[in-house]
Amino acid sequence: MTAVRTVGATAAAGLALLLAAACTAPTPPRREAGTQAATVCVPPQGPPQAETATTIDVIEQAYFCILGNYYSGATLDARALLTTGFAALKQELNREGRDVPEATMPALTGDREADWTAFETTYRTITDQVPGLRDKLAAVTLEAVVAGLGDNHARWTHDVERSPDYYDGDGYGLGLQANVDGPQADTSPGAALPPLFVTTVDGGAAQAAGLRPGDVIESVNGSAPFLDGKATPAIGALYPDYPEARPVRLRLLRQSTGRRWSVTLKPGLFQRDPATLRVVWSKLLDDDIAYVRMHAFAPDSADRVLKAISRLRKGRTLSGVVLDLRGNGGGRPTEAIRLVSAFVHGKVTAYQCTVDGRCEPARTDDTVELVGLPLTVLTDRGCASACEHFSSAVKDLRLGRLIGTRTAGVISGPAQTYLLTDNTTLGLPTRHHLGPNREVIDRIGVPPDHHVPLTPKDAAAGRDTALAKAVTLLHK
Repeated sequence: MTAVRTVGATAAAGLALLLAAACTAPTPPRREAGTQAATVCVPPQGPPQAETATTIDVIEQAYFCILGNYYSGATLDARALLTTGFAALKQELNREGRDVPEATMPALTGDREADWTAFETTYRTITDQVPGLRDKLAAVTLEAVVAGLGDNHARWTHDVERSPDYYDGDGYGLGLQANVDGPQADTSPGAALPPLFVTTVDGGAAQAAGLRPGDVIESVNGSAPFLDGKATPAIGALYPDYPEARPVRLRLLRQSTGRRWSVTLKPGLFQRDPATLRVVWSKLLDDDIAYVRMHAFAPDSADRVLKAISRLRKGRTLSGVVLDLRGNGGGRPTEAIRLVSAFVHGKVTAYQCTVDGRCEPARTDDTVELVGLPLTVLTDRGCASACEHFSSAVKDLRLGRLIGTRTAGVISGPAQTYLLTDNTTLGLPTRHHLGPNREVIDRIGVPPDHHVPLTPKDAAAGRDTALAKAVTLLHK
């Protein structure tokens, strides 16, 4: 199992980009002075190649690729990106104990070409003095430049991450899921609410240590998961990157007994329930409700949802559909549009807008057959990107009711993938996403019609209060 490590987002939000990128490309030409910025990078086309060392030339390519292709690249102040990159370079030198006198930020004027030349000259002067750190310094600088966009769909992704290996039944990590997931911890920590607690034990180290759903995590590696009600970076340790196998020490509270204890969990591969690895799985509730769980808007996932509903409908009259999108990190916008189209025709599902406010509507695909059943949708703070595209359409177009908690607010816009010369990729939104009512969803999320959060007591008792609410509404 290969996990995803990206800048600005990981796990499900990272999976969304991976699902959207179908292929990789031949190496694009290095940008020459005076050429159009948009020609510096091209979408991938072909089998992935082995990653090579990141260099200042790759950083230059990424810099001009951002300016030429990013949603607001034409209007953003490029000096902020260079300053953020230089600050990361300086911090890495400090961590390595190798600070050099020339590590001083050059004067920037706002001329993008001249500012890059000044930055590159200083960068080369610094790295020539610490050749053993050159690769690491390039990587942290480029990571910081991309992170400086402050965009949850802008990512620099490494070669190993573009070709994840999935093994039947295998998972990687501590063997647990918490009410704050990896993407939320990385990209939308402000949406997280205390306490931090275990929602699912999948196996592995967590199962071996006797953890149970509902166990409250009071500290992670000695750090509080929340300070003054705000999530801290400590939560990210619950979702370690593969193959880094660093033990994680947890301080736990079991509310039902008052027991407090500490345990050290070592991440690794473990056997999971195959159902949790399937993108779509379904079952019948109360003999008249189709329950469908959708983990991602992967290729063909909308049709799989519709086939599941049709299969459960055979030979019986259904009262409605429960579509469970909790923890769905997104994927292909086309799949979100197709699934919306099964519940309404002739509508706009979203708008994709340029920085100057010109918006193109994303319309329903009216060739999709209508389901014709009442719909309820379960959402949580793990529902991001294409999941929010779908959820906002359901809410704005009054196609059904949303139950659970507000979505992640991680939907700046659909990302285009570009290949860099070191065979890594740069993902950049070229348009900004708005909901069907032209509302901003990014950083805000979609509020549910019925707020039904999961609590530690519910998790410990195995109660799914949001699902119970959905069933009650469909039976009314």
